[in-house]
Amino acid sequence: MAQFESSIKQIPYPQQAVYDMLSDLSNIERVKDRIPEDKLNNLSFDSDSISIDVAPVGAVSMRIVEREEPKTIKFESENSPMPFNFWIQLLPTSDTESKMRLTIKADIPIFLKAMVSKPLQEGIEKIADALAMIPYE
Repeated sequence: MAQFESSIKQIPYPQQAVYDMLSDLSNIERVKDRIPEDKLNNLSFDSDSISIDVAPVGAVSMRIVEREEPKTIKFESENSPMPFNFWIQLLPTSDTESKMRLTIKADIPIFLKAMVSKPLQEGIEKIADALAMIPYE
């Protein structure tokens, strides 16, 4: 299993507010207009799962498999060319701020590892940046 982690992102909102929003994927509707149109290929979601078309691999979907309020949200791939787990870790830094780190563990075949490692690391960093900019009020 290969592991990729984002850098730690500071979020100017309390840990509980961030957790409450991210642990219910139907809240994506509130921030959908902030996602670039070219990244919204067949995006669908409900409170526990999300699916999106990712070029060139096609539809990728994942489901929340564990919630540890207000610290952790764990996802597991449902439809993906490579099985993976994804989790969001949240820690308070004060009563009004928190920090976040994203982690992906993927079962990458050895012959693909060199080719997908850099895009996966860049991708998780972009997701972390985007999540850090959401208004969690």
